[in-house]
Amino acid sequence: MPVDIIEIDSVDRTFGNLVALDNLNLKIPEGTIFGLIGPNGAGKTTTINCIADLLVPDSGSIRVFGKDLKLDGIAIKKDMGVLFENTADLFVYLSGEEHLRFVGEIYGLDRAAIEERMDILFEYFGLESHRWMLIEEYSKGMRKKLALASILIHNPKLIVLDEPFDGLDALSAVKVKKILMKMQESGKTILITSHILSFIEDLTDEVAIIDRGRVVFRSKTAELRTRIKDEITKETYGSLEEIFVNITRKDSNDDPEVIDWLL
Repeated sequence: MPVDIIEIDSVDRTFGNLVALDNLNLKIPEGTIFGLIGPNGAGKTTTINCIADLLVPDSGSIRVFGKDLKLDGIAIKKDMGVLFENTADLFVYLSGEEHLRFVGEIYGLDRAAIEERMDILFEYFGLESHRWMLIEEYSKGMRKKLALASILIHNPKLIVLDEPFDGLDALSAVKVKKILMKMQESGKTILITSHILSFIEDLTDEVAIIDRGRVVFRSKTAELRTRIKDEITKETYGSLEEIFVNITRKDSNDDPEVIDWLL
């Protein structure tokens, strides 16, 4: 039976009067690519930030690698790589190479390993000709690829990705999918959020939908299209997108049929 690499137990997190996470419970098995999806404001990024130890839950607990994040956060983060949706916080006045070398040194890699891994990562992500360019001159897609390289250089056991495909061209997105699948084959665990549901359906082993700070749906990805949506007709869902829309629209007001002033 697989070990749960991430265990989120009854976690609450509020920002003033806003409830971001509401008794959130989620377990992610070792060696899986796990998709966490939900509407804007559902709690995905707050969950990522809590796992990354950037936010402290108001209540509940988070365990990673079987260790309490509150007690062993530094040790846990040595084996974790986290990609945040916003890549604006890169060290923009460094070159790509300076940035990647700095990250490697932070993780305690020796100089030879840093040089070897930098060469491979710059080539793989198509950044070789831009490695000495200042990051402030990088495009959005180039920053995303450099951020991805930065979380992979120390070969983490757990990779947490918040919107990794945002800003990437089609070829780069395929390369990211390929490397994630290769990492899973080597035993790594990957948690990924994305609004591109087709990528989630193609890439993940299991998926959960979070809405209003709670997990409202969970399924093995291979079983999505066999889930019953109509008990009378035994009609099944046609895609993850259909499930997502059906579940997250419950208890919400229907969209207006038209926006009159646009007609």
